Amino acid sequence: MKNARKKYSIEFKIWAIKTSMGYKSIRLAADKLQINKNSLQHWKNHFRDGRLSLQKATGWDSDKKEIAGLRKEIKNIRLERDILKEGAGHLHQPRKAMYRLIMENTGRFPIVKICRIFQIEPSCYYKWLKGLSTSRSERRIFIASEISRIYHWSQGRYGSPKISKELAALGITVCPSLVRKIMAEQKLRWITKLKFKRTTLSSSKYPAAENLLNQDFKAARQNQVWVSDITYIRTVEGWAYLTTVIDLFDRKVIGWSLSKTLKSMDTSVAAFRKALLNHPLLPYQKLKFHSDRGIQYACKNFTYLLSKNKQILQSMSRKGNCYDNAVAESFFKTLKTELVCRYKYKNRKQAGKSIHDYIENFYNTVRRHSALGNLTMEEFQNKHLIS
Repeated sequence: MKNARKKYSIEFKIWAIKTSMGYKSIRLAADKLQINKNSLQHWKNHFRDGRLSLQKATGWDSDKKEIAGLRKEIKNIRLERDILKEGAGHLHQPRKAMYRLIMENTGRFPIVKICRIFQIEPSCYYKWLKGLSTSRSERRIFIASEISRIYHWSQGRYGSPKISKELAALGITVCPSLVRKIMAEQKLRWITKLKFKRTTLSSSKYPAAENLLNQDFKAARQNQVWVSDITYIRTVEGWAYLTTVIDLFDRKVIGWSLSKTLKSMDTSVAAFRKALLNHPLLPYQKLKFHSDRGIQYACKNFTYLLSKNKQILQSMSRKGNCYDNAVAESFFKTLKTELVCRYKYKNRKQAGKSIHDYIENFYNTVRRHSALGNLTMEEFQNKHLIS
């Protein structure tokens, strides 16, 4: 009797295609995933031709969101456990003893979280804090400790405006000038941004698309305008090339690729495909994809990929004008200032892990962005939904 042919869901196929992009060859990816090499290649061909619909893979995205939600819930449970362990001996003590417990642990736990667990109003705690006999000096010490905690949590990436916003989110109102003064006293120096350096290599061999963006860097919704660019990352092993795709609505990096070569399949094509997997276009959406005139965006491989989707219009910067793609350039300056220039990477693998952690666990999640009014991306999205 012949074995029944194994069937795979659309969600699994999309996941396998996405995972295989991180391998050098189809054979290596198929061996790792324990899938037939021909099947995996067949799925990739169908995906490239549009016969494997991304819209059917929403189940996988929902699973990812559910897993992320569960991880966040576990993190909160552990935090609550640690707070209860620390404050177990104070449960039946006077309220002032609880207030002192909060003040002593402000560097370890969020004040709002401690207050909620012990059923204390944060406003009552701050009122008590102001009423101390040396309230001015003690409050300044308390604020200084919070500034130091936030500064080191951000690894020196936050200056006084963002730290002020972070304090405000905790219910502590402090003007940026005082934050700046305390930072100077504690010698907490904010990382300054690097100067712009041109890295684009264009070619007259390929035609350039019209500049549809025209330096209008605002988008009313997701999947309205994406911008992309490529930069160089130095490692001891050799150069690595980082390609990113950013959604202008909330400035989120929705697709990126770190490659050994500048070939379009490793840079622009790989990053664009990841962006489509993370942010699938809905049938009614029209997208502008903007980049510079680099060969990777003007070549046939990339322009053909865009032309297959009638919802996408390609846009390119004017020749030699870096300001036409300012958002993508700004992200690279931020990345290099806050991360890359602070480390000496031994190889591309180490650089990839470091950049992945920065983008996925800091930049796209908890970092405050001046372009969003010093809100995090989640706060900005929630505000946009309410309005």
